[in-house]
Amino acid sequence: MTTRNRLLVLLAALAVLATVAAASVLHAADRAARKDQTQAGGPAVSAGTVSLAAGTGTGTRRMVFRNMAWGPHRDELATVPADNPTGPRTASGLKCLRFYAAAGTGICLQSVSSALQDHYRAVVLDSRLRELHRYSLAGIPTRARVSPSGRMVSWTVFVSGDSYAGTNFSTRTSVLDTRTWRLQSSLESYRITKDGRSYRAADTNFWGVTFADDTRFYATLATGGKTYLVRGDAAAQTVRTLRTNVECPSLSPDGTRIVFKKRVKGLSPDAPWRLFALDLRTMRETPVAEHRSVDDQVVWADNHTLVYALAGDYGADLWTVPADGKGAARRLMTAALAPAYIG
Repeated sequence: MTTRNRLLVLLAALAVLATVAAASVLHAADRAARKDQTQAGGPAVSAGTVSLAAGTGTGTRRMVFRNMAWGPHRDELATVPADNPTGPRTASGLKCLRFYAAAGTGICLQSVSSALQDHYRAVVLDSRLRELHRYSLAGIPTRARVSPSGRMVSWTVFVSGDSYAGTNFSTRTSVLDTRTWRLQSSLESYRITKDGRSYRAADTNFWGVTFADDTRFYATLATGGKTYLVRGDAAAQTVRTLRTNVECPSLSPDGTRIVFKKRVKGLSPDAPWRLFALDLRTMRETPVAEHRSVDDQVVWADNHTLVYALAGDYGADLWTVPADGKGAARRLMTAALAPAYIG
């Protein structure tokens, strides 16, 4: 092949690559634009007032969540009556990637776009969704919780990596006291007791805090290639391991059980989990009747019912299943994520 022919082949290849790149950009832009348009058959969403206070409006129990439905209110916090989750949604105008609330305190983990790159922040909200404080985040938001009294707040971010499925990731979990605004920026500074002995290691990661009260909490500790359920004390800044192979624990409202995701042998490395319920008195675990892999920190709708996210046509849907291992999983809401029950 002559030099001229080689040059022509190279130019043709570059032209093809440029065409493919341009088509990809246009496709992504078109999809982003379509997300701002209401999809046919999707949930009805309209702007209005969203409150985190109990007993507001009609006094009925409500759900507040991240609305994933395509349209002008996508990613905004929205609300529906808890007994009518498929009904019309009221959207707040406030966008969150992750969200949780209790007793009139909310935590909203946000993405903030800039000319150079996106960055992330945690915003503490009052019952009227007004900002109380904000904190810069070191990575991608993944988990958020508030203590039952509304005083304590926790969040987890990926400092590196973006999935719990593998092993090549690093997290940072923070705990905030909203009465004093004292921030414990990383649980990695806590004193660890593992298997009854003091423990220190460079590879410790924490995620998925769930509060029992304003001092006691449970979370996941990863170290040495294993995960552990830990019980923590925010005042003493200590954690103690209780059990292995526990991730993203969620404590029942009555404080008697934890539901968590457990890695099960033989499943795909990309979808390795099943949900289990753990009785904290007997330490007996029971699989729940959801047989798909769930990568979420479940929410308790009440002392008997679990709610969690699975992938859906518009990002994520919320599903529900009994906590006792009986019954069957069913879809609760389409195009929704990160729910909290108010009232």
